[in-house]
Amino acid sequence: MNDMAREDENRTDLIITRLFDSPRVLVWKAWTEPRRVMRWWGPKGFTSPVSRIDLRVGGEYLSCMRSPEGKDYWSKGVFREIAPPERLVMTDSFADENGNTVPATHYGMSKDFPLELLITVVFEEQNGKTKLTLRHAGMPPGADSEGARQGWNESFDKLAGYLETETS
Repeated sequence: MNDMAREDENRTDLIITRLFDSPRVLVWKAWTEPRRVMRWWGPKGFTSPVSRIDLRVGGEYLSCMRSPEGKDYWSKGVFREIAPPERLVMTDSFADENGNTVPATHYGMSKDFPLELLITVVFEEQNGKTKLTLRHAGMPPGADSEGARQGWNESFDKLAGYLETETS
C-alpha cells in the first residue's frame, strides 16, 4: 500500500496506489457494476445499501454508505471519461438521498470542503494482478483529507476481500 498527498494552494490531491490479486477486468467490474460496488463501498463497518451507475460519459452515479450506527452518507457524480478497463474519471459530490448536491457540512465536515471534487482511477494489468491508482483531487488539507485517506484505504481493504471471493 502506498499513498501520498500533494498540497497545492490549499488543495490536496489524495493519491492511493494498491495492488489487487485479481485480473484488471474483474477490478473494473467491481467499480462499475452496482451489485459489485455494494459489496465493498465504504469504510470498515459501513454497508452500501444503494448504488446506481449510468456508465457512460455524462452519465451519473449515486451511492449510499451506511455507518454502523445507521447514518446514511450519499455521494454522486458525473462520468467524464470511461476507458474500459483502463481508466475512470468522474466528479464527486456529497448528496442527499434524492441525488441533490449538499455541502460537506451536511455530514459534519468542514465548510472548506468543495462542493465538487474529481476522482481519477487508473487500472493497470501487472502479471495477472491489478495496480489501481486513485487520485481524489480538490480536497482541503487537514482532517477532511486524512478522513478521506482512511476511508479509501478501508474501502480498498474491503475491495480486496471481495475480490478474493470472485472469479469472473
